[in-house]
Amino acid sequence: MPERELRIAIVGAGPSGIYSAEALVKAAEEREQPMAIDLIDAVPSPFGLVRYGVAPDHYSIRSVRDALDRILHDHRIRFFGNVEVGEDTKAIAAADSVAPQQISLATLRSMYDAVILSYGAATDRNLGISGEDSQGSISATQFVAWYTGHPDTPADAWVDLLAHCASVAVVGVGNVAVDVARILGKSAEELQQTDMPEHVLTALSNSAIRDIYIIGRRGPAEATWTTKELRELGELAEADISVRGVDTELGPTSQLVVDTSKVAARNVGVVKEWVTRPAGKKSKCIHLRFFARPVAIEVANGHATALIIESTQLTPKGGVVGTGEIERIAVDAVIRSVGYRGTALSDVPFDHDRGVVPHDEGRVLHGTGPVRGLYVAGWIKRGPTGIIGTNKKDAVNTVSSLLYDLDQGVLSNTEPSRDDLADVLEDGFVDHAGWRRINDAEIALGSSRGRDRTTIHDRGESLAASHVAEGTGRTSPASQ
Repeated sequence: MPERELRIAIVGAGPSGIYSAEALVKAAEEREQPMAIDLIDAVPSPFGLVRYGVAPDHYSIRSVRDALDRILHDHRIRFFGNVEVGEDTKAIAAADSVAPQQISLATLRSMYDAVILSYGAATDRNLGISGEDSQGSISATQFVAWYTGHPDTPADAWVDLLAHCASVAVVGVGNVAVDVARILGKSAEELQQTDMPEHVLTALSNSAIRDIYIIGRRGPAEATWTTKELRELGELAEADISVRGVDTELGPTSQLVVDTSKVAARNVGVVKEWVTRPAGKKSKCIHLRFFARPVAIEVANGHATALIIESTQLTPKGGVVGTGEIERIAVDAVIRSVGYRGTALSDVPFDHDRGVVPHDEGRVLHGTGPVRGLYVAGWIKRGPTGIIGTNKKDAVNTVSSLLYDLDQGVLSNTEPSRDDLADVLEDGFVDHAGWRRINDAEIALGSSRGRDRTTIHDRGESLAASHVAEGTGRTSPASQ
């Protein structure tokens, strides 16, 4: 039996962080190892992209958070919401009573045997074209954060734009691009039963958007969306779907993809069926445009007025080259959805080219060697790839490395201090009991509007609902 309790801090309470905690709990039981695990997140609520990245109308995927929530009930796990890993400052002050408290990574490392970084990839990649800094040029990550109710996105962020925007281009052919296009194309009635904040539902119901263009550099065979999400675009009550027949004519490179990938073959089949549909008479239309890459956003008086695209073709190796054929698509907004990107954390090695923390099997690397006691999991480890479940295998990989290092006696250089994070923070954080109160408040708010849940967007309202830090921290084993 180990002599003392092993203390682990996990920075980021999204899927990768919670799955890391789950893997640690299983190890604690198998090894009879006393263990204390603290999950830290900058927002008051857990679940990361499951809460703030998955489209609200995807009920089955969003239900994953119920499974994640059950993990949090383990008596070895504590949740610390509204706590940002940054500098050692008391952010809770009269001037800003709802700002997250801050604690430095150095302080965390001094308090724990190991720290796992699982804070994800919250920013987006740029297109790198002129006009991208104009009004109406939008990051899909920001737009998704708005319609899912992330507390750091202003409630009125896109209200005026939606009210005056008749046409929008969504650049990208992945699931996030499909989500954005679908949300913009749905009727108010189709969105009514989601858990979107009320201000989002109101803004979308008042939207003037009638044409939605999805722009992809390659063809339907190379698109990275899943077939289920793709099919949903053709099933909207108030939006027709339009595809040019020429875009479904597969060259040798695309044909090879279809011949070797069942998913690609299904996707191409869906798109080809849409070509045969007669012209519709719905109030909106989603236009899929393949083999086209953005080269500029046309701007007038600071506002986007058109997206300039160049036709492309594929090389034998699957690369993209322009043909020189240019087209102008009149749009009032351009939403780029070309990938998430991780950001650096102070005092942590970072690969700026890839947007990830360099690692070896989850061990953070500095130069040629690992940083003792510092690990990484999830998107900030491997990049924004895979599905939600991919994070579970990834987390197990990282925890396996941590446990191996524990057995080798190389987790950390010194004995951690016995300071407790709850005592260091004093107040202003949301514990697990506080999160349960936020959850109950959202369910009650939804019930009052005839829905299962309505997300509380405002950080202050979430903190008020949580009765900040009134909980008891870790639960007792007997209560499980």
